[in-house]
Amino acid sequence: MTTLFVADLHLDPVRPEITALFGGFLDGEARSADALYILGDLFEAWVGDDDPSEAGAVVADKLHALTRSGVPAYFIHGNRDFLLGETYAQRCGMRLLEDPTVIDLYGVPTLILHGDLLCTDDTAYQQFRTQTRDPLWQSQFLAQPLAVRLAFAEQARAASKARYGELQASGQSETITDAAPATVQDWFQRFGVTRMIHGHTHRPAIHDEGNGATRIVLGDWYEQGSVLRVDADGAVLAAL
Repeated sequence: MTTLFVADLHLDPVRPEITALFGGFLDGEARSADALYILGDLFEAWVGDDDPSEAGAVVADKLHALTRSGVPAYFIHGNRDFLLGETYAQRCGMRLLEDPTVIDLYGVPTLILHGDLLCTDDTAYQQFRTQTRDPLWQSQFLAQPLAVRLAFAEQARAASKARYGELQASGQSETITDAAPATVQDWFQRFGVTRMIHGHTHRPAIHDEGNGATRIVLGDWYEQGSVLRVDADGAVLAAL
């Protein structure tokens, strides 16, 4: 049996083919898995559980069918869908996990997280993250009309794209937006694990971090699927 991990699907109505690809994955390979873990950014944006996204409706139906078939599904919030709440999770039949969380994966304690917390060189983003994870900020935001929240999400996406362009132009994008090596080492020691799985950076790879430690970075789903398959014999990162 195999446990599956995905992240950074960024599902959006403008890319229905990727939503369909994920739906096929849920109807197919995922049905025979021990469990499915979604490590954040399932959606390109999520402004609350009343979000009318067509992709959200499709995913809820597919995930609910998966979990009803006996395959548990778990979700860790990303930087695009941190407002996904218990109401939507219940629609999907999936369980929300803290970011980060340590799980026992076939006898190997494994740290799983979205990955943005590792990007400590990006101080501007970390400040934004701290603000938007504050319960008071979230309650005030969710109290606003849906149209206002959708407009905010659109502005935030535009600002994020513009900032990434600036970082690329300055030659800083490869370092500032990636996991900071010192932070990675600190987290391995802090949590006492030798394996870490995360997404967020869109740089799929399996890294040897020394001293027997392995860090696996999941790929995004902008143009194709990316899945990590883990069993008692090891881990394989592949494109769909």
